Amino acid sequence: MLTIWGRVTSSNVQALMWCVGELGLAHHRHDVGHRYGGTDTDAFYALNPNRTVPVLQDGDNPPLWETGCILRYLAAKHGDDGFWPADLLKRTEVDQWAEWAKINIALGFTAPVFWRVVRTPLRKRDPAATRAAVTALEAKMAIAEKRLQRHPYLAGGGFTPADIQFGHILFRYYDIEIERVNFPAISDYYQRLTARPAYREHVMISYEELRLL
Repeated sequence: MLTIWGRVTSSNVQALMWCVGELGLAHHRHDVGHRYGGTDTDAFYALNPNRTVPVLQDGDNPPLWETGCILRYLAAKHGDDGFWPADLLKRTEVDQWAEWAKINIALGFTAPVFWRVVRTPLRKRDPAATRAAVTALEAKMAIAEKRLQRHPYLAGGGFTPADIQFGHILFRYYDIEIERVNFPAISDYYQRLTARPAYREHVMISYEELRLL
């Protein structure tokens, strides 16, 4: 049984839970962080000295933190060869795109864009800074657009952790009130993600509790 600490409105927790859902893994999740608190306790510090979510514990094994690390662990333990290839070069290609998506897309969206639009009071918002952040993000998304014009998924022909790292921000990207570049291949890809039950359950979640007006 997996034990997971982290609130459902955390984008990093959503990435983990989407993976858990895709792999059909039994789990128990504790709401921790934001309005739930709990990260400042000694017990949580023992789980993760960074005091961040998500944290995962698999049975009696030591707790794991950092979303990318956890995704690789679950993929290696529970994924099939399509999800996490046994071949080193194929697996490294998946890992390469997953790291790219985390660093360039997830990190480029969450604080620079999403927090400015949703988690910043209206009186403190800076439209010019938001526009600049969106432009910077979409310069990187153009790389994914070209990739998805040639392949159905980010790392190639099948769904992998690279799609989790990239795709988990797309619900919010398309839902928040910003001007967007038209990326037809990404839009089609996103529509296919929304047909996945685990995506709908764990990613397409209201973020209204995070909104500051």
